[in-house]
This record gives sequence, structure tokens and C-alpha cells, in this order.
Amino acid sequence: MSEDDVALIMKQPFTMTCTDGNLTPFGEGKPHPRGNGAFARKIHVYVNERGVVDLPFAVRSMTSLPASVFGMKDRGVLRPGAWADILVFDPKNVRDAATYTNPHQLAEGMEYVLVNGVVEKDAQAFTGKLGGRVITPDRR
Repeated sequence: MSEDDVALIMKQPFTMTCTDGNLTPFGEGKPHPRGNGAFARKIHVYVNERGVVDLPFAVRSMTSLPASVFGMKDRGVLRPGAWADILVFDPKNVRDAATYTNPHQLAEGMEYVLVNGVVEKDAQAFTGKLGGRVITPDRR
């Protein structure tokens, strides 16, 4: 797909951000680099470098839009009663670091990661706490 096509599609209000990177344990195998950097790449390249979309548009494509499309009313938004899936980041410092030769590089610029209200990463490192769970139609 050409970069012009990517930019054209990315600007559409119905376009959701996703990755088709497979789930592999960190440090094992040679997964696609977007498995560790698809969302950071969108901010770094398409918001900051190229200005294809602005930051609020990009964030919506990664959060509330997919949650809405998949019927998850209590995800993808910040409001009382919703699940606290929160990423605190500095948009100017966000960048994907993973490459094809070294795919096990975490994205940069992500300060805090909360999953279901559990701080999984703070400003220094991963906390060892895990708040995630499998989401199914009757368990959102």
C-alpha cells in the first residue's frame, strides 16, 4: 500500500487503528515490529512528522471509535464507571523503536500505562502488576 493511500484512508472518520502483529512473548522469536509500535508509529509519523491527522483524531481512532464499533460502552472513554484503561504519554516524545531486525523494542514516550485501573508501567519501569483480562461479548 502506498503512503498516499495510507494517508488518504487514515483521514477518514471511520478508520480505526489496529495491528495485525501476532502475540508472542516479549524477547522471543521475530514478530512484526508493529506489534510493539503500531500506535506509537501513528502518533510519531502521521501526527508529529507528516501532519496527516491531528492528535485528538488519532487518539479517537485508537480508543473510543473501536470501543464503540465493537459495542464496548465502558471502554475507550474517560468517565465515571468506565474501565480505567489509561495511557499517559508525551506526544512530542512518542516514537516506535522496534525494527525488523530488532523487533523487541518498546515504544518510547509512554510514561504510565493503566489497565483496568492497575498501574502496569510507571515512569521508571514495568511494575509487575497485571490488570488485563480477556474481553468477551458478555465480559467487557
